[in-house]
Amino acid sequence: MNSINLTHVDREGQARMVNVGEKPITRREAVAVGTVKAARAVLDAIQKGDVPKGDVFATARIAGIMAAKRTDELIPLCHSLELDEIRIDFRIQQGGVAIEAAVSSHGKTGVEMEALTAVSVAALTIYDMGKALDKSMTIGPIYLTEKSGGDSGDFRREKP
Repeated sequence: MNSINLTHVDREGQARMVNVGEKPITRREAVAVGTVKAARAVLDAIQKGDVPKGDVFATARIAGIMAAKRTDELIPLCHSLELDEIRIDFRIQQGGVAIEAAVSSHGKTGVEMEALTAVSVAALTIYDMGKALDKSMTIGPIYLTEKSGGDSGDFRREKP
């Protein structure tokens, strides 16, 4: 093993879940963003409510919220968290849909993975609902723009 202290690997190199039992409970927040690039026809259909599968943003919002709440079931070694709030917003922009998810909690570990999972599943849902109109849609990039709380401190990244 090298000299880097890997938090999710024990001394024998085996994967492990980090023990957060002694960490203090603090307010944790994270914001992630992503994009679904789509043809103008898809964006117009979403805006007009003419997508054959129904209300794209309502469905994607619910899917993203549900995914954030189940992140520990999807991502190995993530802790189960009690989330205070999950907010997902969509904005039609030139060439696609911008997605932003904000997640907050009072806990012993951060909510970055929950915010990223919310954006990812919301994006996949938009793709699923629009694929009959445009199978060439693309997803990404998806990334963390900010987080606060915890030992590692605050992080902010400018959106391009």
